Amino acid sequence: MTGSNPVTASKTTASKTVLLVVDDDDGIARQLKWAFDGFQVQTCGDRPSALAAAHKRTPAVVLLDLGLPPNADEATEGLTALEELLAVAPSAKVIVMTGQKDRSYALRSVALGAYDFYQKPLDLDELGLIVERARRLYEIEQENKALQATQAQSQIPGLLTTSPQVHQVSQQVARIARTDVAVLITGESGTGKELVAQGVHALSPRDQGPFVAINCAAIPENLLESELFGHEKGAFTGAHKTTIGKVEQAHKGTLFLDEIGEMPMALQAKMLRVLQERMVERVGGRTGVAVDFRLVAATNRDLEQAIKTGEFREDLYYRIGEAVVTIPPLRERPEDAMLIAQRFLQSWAGEQGLNCPGFAPEAMSAIMDYEWPGNVRELQSRIKRAAAVADGRVTAADLQLAAPDQDRDAVVSLKEARRHAELDATRKAMAAAGGNLSEAARLLEVSRPRLYQLLDEHGLR
Repeated sequence: MTGSNPVTASKTTASKTVLLVVDDDDGIARQLKWAFDGFQVQTCGDRPSALAAAHKRTPAVVLLDLGLPPNADEATEGLTALEELLAVAPSAKVIVMTGQKDRSYALRSVALGAYDFYQKPLDLDELGLIVERARRLYEIEQENKALQATQAQSQIPGLLTTSPQVHQVSQQVARIARTDVAVLITGESGTGKELVAQGVHALSPRDQGPFVAINCAAIPENLLESELFGHEKGAFTGAHKTTIGKVEQAHKGTLFLDEIGEMPMALQAKMLRVLQERMVERVGGRTGVAVDFRLVAATNRDLEQAIKTGEFREDLYYRIGEAVVTIPPLRERPEDAMLIAQRFLQSWAGEQGLNCPGFAPEAMSAIMDYEWPGNVRELQSRIKRAAAVADGRVTAADLQLAAPDQDRDAVVSLKEARRHAELDATRKAMAAAGGNLSEAARLLEVSRPRLYQLLDEHGLR
C-alpha cells in the first residue's frame, strides 16, 4: 500500500535500526509499530519487559510512555524505566511520551537524560520527524565512535585507516621505532610521509626529545647547507651571529629530512660524513660538534633509479635506508578516502564555524571513484574549498569532482575547458610519474616551478 504510511518513506536507510516502543496501551503500540515499519520495532508494555528487550538488543531509539503499570496514572514507573534503560543502553535516544499536562515531567525527563519529550495525543508526522532526527544523531555518534576506534587501532598517532596495507605499515613503524635505525619513508606526494615520520619519533625512546623537520626541496641550494649544518659568525655576508643548524637542533631527538631525493650532491656528501662520524661542522667552522639524533628521511622519488643516473649517492642511500617504509597511495585504498574525508570535514567545519552536516550521496561516490593523484593533501584541499561554498551537505560539484551520472556532453566555456584539460593532464602526469615531481614536469614539458604553480592552482598539493 504505497503512500499509506505517513512516516515510512524516509526510513529506507533505517531498515536495520532498532526502535523500542514502551507503552501499556496495545492500540498505541500497534499504531506505532505500523507507522515505523521501516525500523525493527519491538513493543513492550511495562518496565521489566522493556529492560529485557534492551538487554537482548540495544535500541537506537526508544519511545517511552511515562504512565506505565503498576502506577499508570503517575510518572514514577516511567521515570524509573528511563533511568534503567539509559543505564543498559546509554547511547539510545529516548523520546519520552505522556498524556499528562504537567511540564515538570518534561524537565525531569531531560534532566535524567531523555533525548526529547513528546506530548500526546500522537501526530505521526510530527513524531516521525522527531524519531528520524534521533535516529540520525544516533548513527552519527556511532560513526564517530567507529572512527575513534579505527584511529585507536593504528599505532601511529593521528593515522586514520581501515586499509590492511596501512595497518601493516603502522605495525612495521611500531617495531622499527623501538630501535635506533635510520628510516627511509617512500610514497607519492601527499600520502602522509611526515605523519609517519612523526609516528616513528612518538613511538621511539627519543619521544621526549625534539622532532626537527626540514624540506630539502623547499630551500634554495645556497641556503640549504647553512639551514642543515648551521654557520659561524662571519662565515658569509649577512652572518652576523653563530647559528646552529637543524642537525644540531635535533640532538637527542629525531631529524626528519623530507624530499631527501632533491638534496644536491655536494650536501649529500656532507650529510654522509655527519651520519658516519656523528659530528657536524658548521659553515665557516673549523671544529666539529658532536650530535646524537635519529634520522628519518622521506622521498617520492625512486632513489635506486636516481643512483643509476648519478643523481643520488649509493653510499648515502644505504645509510638512510636501514629500514624502508612504503606508504600506499590513496587510490589503492578508496575506503580510506571516505574515512579521512568524513573526519576532516567534521573537524574543518567545526573549526571554521561552517554548517556542513556531511557529504551528499553522489559526493561520497565521487570521492570513492576519484583516483586522488595528490593523495590526502589534495583531498583536504578540495574539502576546505567545498566546505566554504557548500549550502548544506557537500556535493560532488562543491568538490569539483564528476558525479557518477554527470552529463559529459554539456557545453562549457573555453576557459573552463582549458582549466579541466590542465587539471586532467596534471593528474595523469602525476599518476604516471608515481608522484615524482621532476618526472611529472618532464612528461608535461613544463618547468618544475610551473608544475608547482599548476599543482597549487588545482589543489593538488
